[in-house]
Amino acid sequence: MNVHVRLFAALRERAGTGSLDLDLADGATVGDVWEKLGLGDEPAGLLYARNRTYVERSEALTPGDEI
Repeated sequence: MNVHVRLFAALRERAGTGSLDLDLADGATVGDVWEKLGLGDEPAGLLYARNRTYVERSEALTPGDEI
């Protein structure tokens, strides 16, 4: 499934871009996004939002979601 990821502040600088599309396996969760980004260790206190609502890492993703 394809999801759109938006990055802000230090994560934007780290990735060299403010947004990108990721292809994840069916059944992926919000927590799977960080590993797929390939940006090293996940920063402490990182918050995730799915479709502009803060969610837990265990939140299931659907095709077309914005993270």
